[in-house]
Amino acid sequence: MDLRHLRSFMAVAEELHFSRAAERLHIEPSPLSRTIKELEEELGIVLFRRDRRGTQLTHPGRVFLDEVRHVFMALNHAKQSVKAAASGYRSTLRIAVSDGVAQPRLARILARCREEDPDIDVRLSEVPLSVQLRGLRDGTFDAGFSGSADVGDAIIAQPIWFDPLVVTVSTRHPLLTYKEIPLNEVLRYPIVMCHPEICAGCNHQLKRILRNADREPLVVEYATSVDMMLTLVAAGYGLGFSTTGHVAIRRHPEVVARALDITGATLTTYLLTPEIDPPPQLGGFIARVMESAELSI
Repeated sequence: MDLRHLRSFMAVAEELHFSRAAERLHIEPSPLSRTIKELEEELGIVLFRRDRRGTQLTHPGRVFLDEVRHVFMALNHAKQSVKAAASGYRSTLRIAVSDGVAQPRLARILARCREEDPDIDVRLSEVPLSVQLRGLRDGTFDAGFSGSADVGDAIIAQPIWFDPLVVTVSTRHPLLTYKEIPLNEVLRYPIVMCHPEICAGCNHQLKRILRNADREPLVVEYATSVDMMLTLVAAGYGLGFSTTGHVAIRRHPEVVARALDITGATLTTYLLTPEIDPPPQLGGFIARVMESAELSI
């Protein structure tokens, strides 16, 4: 097994289509199929099932995909670290971001780090929460931002930012007659949600808020990003949920944000750190984040 096998596997696992994966890898489908067969024979495990419905990962295949992604993430971090050292940086901080947390406050923290600690290279990686938690435990990441406080052992979750929840509505939608929209009125219409794996923390918080309504949400689509959610809302697929922070940096000409007529409708962002004494460069980063948290409360 070598990196060629792993790259081929990851391409097929993410595309779930051999021809598209081959095109992505700039090879023909036949050698790609042979590479996957070699990998399965070496592992002694079936990674894919192919039938009339298409190509699907088996359960062992999904587990292997998580491991392979972790391998390539570690390789990428190694490249970044050595390039940073060659460019004169004293050290590198690897920060994970989940739930689409990247927003103006994070940008200000990064800018301050670059100004006050110019010899520390701060690198961001957008990853699902499960990948972030694993990386914080095994040292792949030094710290992270997420919408979840449910992080298990060996990780500390500190609330830092609190953003009001808003409803995103097409400019042609009848609910725009409300300045603050009652939650039960929102749930009369289809909902576009962010993908539960990509935005696990925010989805968990949102579901807790939606329990205040008298009806269940009708989810018609799961979007893989806030930008895609806004696109689907603008196209009339349904309503969406976002925060004032996200709306501020992702303006869409055909989407309007309205406040919810409900008390305590906020989403919390957490700083996640390993449960260890942080080295000085990480301690400085944490201190800057906590200063921003004091200002935002």
